[in-house]
Amino acid sequence: MNQKGRGLEILINEKQDGQWLFSVLKTALKASKPVIQDWMSHQQIKVNHESVLNNMIVKKGDRVFIDLQESEASSVIPEYGELDILYEDNHMLIVNKPAGIATHPNEDGQTGTLANLIAYHYQINGETCKVRHVHRLDQDTSGAIVFAKHRLAHAILDQQLEKKTLKRTYTAIAEGKLRTKKGTINSPIGRDRSHPTRRRVSPGGQTAVTHFKVMASNAKERLSLVELELETGRTHQIRVHLASLGHPLTGDSLYGGGSKRLNRQALHANKVQAVHPITDELIVAEAPFPADMKNLCRTYFS
Repeated sequence: MNQKGRGLEILINEKQDGQWLFSVLKTALKASKPVIQDWMSHQQIKVNHESVLNNMIVKKGDRVFIDLQESEASSVIPEYGELDILYEDNHMLIVNKPAGIATHPNEDGQTGTLANLIAYHYQINGETCKVRHVHRLDQDTSGAIVFAKHRLAHAILDQQLEKKTLKRTYTAIAEGKLRTKKGTINSPIGRDRSHPTRRRVSPGGQTAVTHFKVMASNAKERLSLVELELETGRTHQIRVHLASLGHPLTGDSLYGGGSKRLNRQALHANKVQAVHPITDELIVAEAPFPADMKNLCRTYFS
């Protein structure tokens, strides 16, 4: 498989000779049947320079080209703003989200989100792809978020998220001193029926697993610097899990954290690690701390 501009080319070999095109694409590209059918409906697949509209038998020496560039109109309104880009190529984008903005719009026409800024970034760079987030961060959480630039990348990165090979590491400042230096919180999370946005540990909730390690502590101020890795991605997962242990994040008033040091939850997604959906290269992107978290760490843990 070779990259050609914004597309991919496969030269059919002896092993693939006589196979159905769908089977070759599923094996070589990890493409799902819906993705392949979508390519066909948009005439994005060519065999020996001829557009393919139906599944077919391929022969040794055939050249299969998939145009990954999409011309699908995005519903997200482009909006100018600064982006802190950690990694970008034709297939994926990793951005350091500032605290205080949502990841994506929740209704048509909404602006002021990270997705709006990315839509503008695509527009000025001549890219017509939709804004496809692979995972999200809470509005007041800062840090690294992965976006896919086309259907195939999105599907593969989604699979990595599901199989837990797309790893997300967070740094948090929690109140109090945790009982153990490291461990795993395996407690299901569900909605809190007494509050419209809050979540809680609930036996009937969705499986939620968080691994944690205490990096430093300040006994006088009763604060702990904690590194966390998510195995699942439930809404407010880190915030709920640490609060359930009696150690809410400082600044997290929704879950009982004090607000005298910070006016948002002290949570930053400092690193994401993923296998590139096309090249299989290991991509590691680290997001530097925003000023407020950096100041807290310098003040209480230096």
